[in-house]
This record gives sequence, C-alpha cells and structure tokens, in this order.
Amino acid sequence: MKQESFLPEDYRPAEDEPFMNERHLEYFRRKLITWKNELLDETRDTIEGLQESTRNIPDVADRASEETDRAIELRTRDRQRKLVAKINAALRRIDEGEYGYCEVTGEPISLKRLDARPIATMSLEAQERHERREKVHRED
Repeated sequence: MKQESFLPEDYRPAEDEPFMNERHLEYFRRKLITWKNELLDETRDTIEGLQESTRNIPDVADRASEETDRAIELRTRDRQRKLVAKINAALRRIDEGEYGYCEVTGEPISLKRLDARPIATMSLEAQERHERREKVHRED
C-alpha cells in the first residue's frame, strides 16, 4: 500500500499541516470519488425506475402528475450530471497539483470551505466578489 493512500478513517485535514500535502490531497480525492459514485448510483436507480414505471395511465390527472414527477426527477439528474463534471474537474486539478488554490487570486482556499464544498474553485472572498458582480449585472 502506498504511503499517501493510507489515511485513518477519522482523518480530517488540519490547518497546522502543510497546505495540500499528500494526506490532504488523498483525503479530498477520496471525498470527491465517494461523492461521484453516490451520484452515479442515484442516476442508475433513476434510469431503472423510469424504465420500470413506463406505463399507460388512463386518468389524465394521474398521467399529468406522473409526468411532472418524471420532469422533476430528470431536472435533478441533469443538475447532478453537471455536478459530476465539476467533480471530475476537481479530480483533474488534484492530479495537476492545482487543487485547493483560488483560480482568481491563486491564494489557498480554506480547508473548511473545501471540506464543505470540495469542488470549490475560488476562495470565499473571490466567490463573494464574483456573486456581487453577477448580481449587479443581472439587475441592469
């Protein structure tokens, strides 16, 4: 077993460790892969469910309700598909040594932010500036 792939079950990155050391990277890699696998499992379950529930419902109201449920489920899966793409991008950044650093400022993204949102590409401050600018431009 490789040294960097061994992590205790209860390991959490700490601020007193060197930023984005091998243990940090392995922790976030595992977190991202687990999240991605959960999303893909849910997608498979949805596809199987949609295939099984294809039936002719004579009542118009019941049919409309089922179609609405399907549309909501498909919209959720589409959001999750986009999330999987972001997870893949984060895994690529880990492999390229760019993970954990703000794409705007180049400064480290806080470990708390990365733990809460491992696909984050901006520090909290850069993200807030981005959202303020976006809000201002939307109101024009």
